[in-house]
Amino acid sequence: MIKSIKRSVLLFGAALLAVALVAPAAHAATPLPGYTQFKGCPTMAEKPKSIVCVRTEVTSGNLKMGNKNVPIEKPIVLIGGTDGNLQNFVYNSDGGLRPAKQKVPGGVIGLTGLTWLLEFFGIEALTLYATTELAGTPDVNIFEEPVELPIKAHLETPSGVLGKNCYIGSNTNPIKLNLITGTTSPPAPNKPITGKAPSFEFNETNMISYLKGGQFVDNSFAAPGANGCTLTLFGFIPISLNSIVNSQSGVPSPAGTNETRQNFNVEMTDSEIVYGP
Repeated sequence: MIKSIKRSVLLFGAALLAVALVAPAAHAATPLPGYTQFKGCPTMAEKPKSIVCVRTEVTSGNLKMGNKNVPIEKPIVLIGGTDGNLQNFVYNSDGGLRPAKQKVPGGVIGLTGLTWLLEFFGIEALTLYATTELAGTPDVNIFEEPVELPIKAHLETPSGVLGKNCYIGSNTNPIKLNLITGTTSPPAPNKPITGKAPSFEFNETNMISYLKGGQFVDNSFAAPGANGCTLTLFGFIPISLNSIVNSQSGVPSPAGTNETRQNFNVEMTDSEIVYGP
């Protein structure tokens, strides 16, 4: 299924390259009507090798690390551009991985076990959100699995009780997802899980290729520990919460104990169609 889709997209890409005769002007940074969903994909003037605009949207799923399982309730969108082989992903200031705060079950109390925090902040202020951020350059070529996605999880609260820089993973020690639509071969104790290849559609009117209804899976990745989690009491007494977060959440956790399922759709087209010649 994936191979047949790949052949169709490569033929589509060849047709686009045949009409891509004029590089866009440097000021052509606003997508044309009907293509605003690709905002964040660089023009060729910004990045000369960015000739294909790609928008990937994770619509639902989950990310389980250690003993914490966070449902994906708000869409996570990755937008950028690639070369003609869907490699060398780049993006401008409007692109990349769009912030999408996912509510973490159990809140800060479930994350730390520090029930006394309720006396200082109240339950609403201790609501916990996890925002997925890039921790390296992602691979968006769905036709060459696994799709590599280095990320880190930013943990935030309305009260700021964890500080501004509380993360699971970092740029130097990311969560390294290797996403596939087939069946995984994880280390124990995890068992194989199976994703779903997307269906392919091409709209001749807007010249956009669509990959719909796919599911990425990975349950072979390791999860690093917490970093930068700091509680500041009385405005001036910093207390590191990293070890508490690690102990309560079961991270770092080795490969074979974590899991993600990500239901996704992809749109792609030529950057000159998005911005005009």
